[in-house]
Amino acid sequence: MTENDLKRRTKDFALHILRLVDSLSDNRSGRILANQLGRAGTSVAANYRAACRSRSVAEMASKLAVVEEEADESGFWLELASAHGLIPASRVGPLQREAGELTAIMVASRRTLSARNQKSRIENRK
Repeated sequence: MTENDLKRRTKDFALHILRLVDSLSDNRSGRILANQLGRAGTSVAANYRAACRSRSVAEMASKLAVVEEEADESGFWLELASAHGLIPASRVGPLQREAGELTAIMVASRRTLSARNQKSRIENRK
């Protein structure tokens, strides 16, 4: 998967989250969950774009960690909204899977980045 593919995928995730947030009921629980879910879900795309513009390996790793955290948090808010009965499980399922997949992609990306950075350090010592 290319950088542009992931930019598109995280943006699509953010858009789907926003559509879901717009459909939540306007009661106290709905507003709380809408706020939390909206912030976490859109942060995934924004922080991934920031990671793509990183000036160093350390900065990129840090930004990818934020994306990982926000994707995982989005999954939590989706789970909570479903458990509370604000969103049907059938509507939450695909977004929860996507949140899980994005989390896993960011974990793998950070590991790959760390391994490359370690290899680079070893080669530079020689």
